[in-house]
Amino acid sequence: MTLLETDLDDVPAPQGQLTLKLLASRQDTNLYGDISGGWLVNHMDQAAELAAGREAGGRTSTVAIESMDFLSPVRVGSMVSIYTQVKEIGHSSLKIDVEVWVRPPLGRRLEERQKVTEARFVMVALDDNGRIRAVHS
Repeated sequence: MTLLETDLDDVPAPQGQLTLKLLASRQDTNLYGDISGGWLVNHMDQAAELAAGREAGGRTSTVAIESMDFLSPVRVGSMVSIYTQVKEIGHSSLKIDVEVWVRPPLGRRLEERQKVTEARFVMVALDDNGRIRAVHS
């Protein structure tokens, strides 16, 4: 193994499957020109629901978000990639790890990417009437 290969192994990389990819636009900013945390949480929730719905075979709903830290602001023009990974499946619930990674706006190194937040979403499977059901029913 070369020194370069060793360095590449140490570079953080997204965990899970790419579930959503979006462009952070000016309409999604707060007063200071950064993308709001609420915008990120909304899209993370959508990604968790997509991942949970695939696994549960239907409708799901968010029941909890376990710890979330914002590591750095997201700027307008950043490409936002949201990755999901199913971590636990219970009788009627699923725990989905969600990571948000961004590539900076044009004019900066495009190969540069950084993790901006992560959280674990707890989802529950629902039937057509909105009642909790078994994940595999």
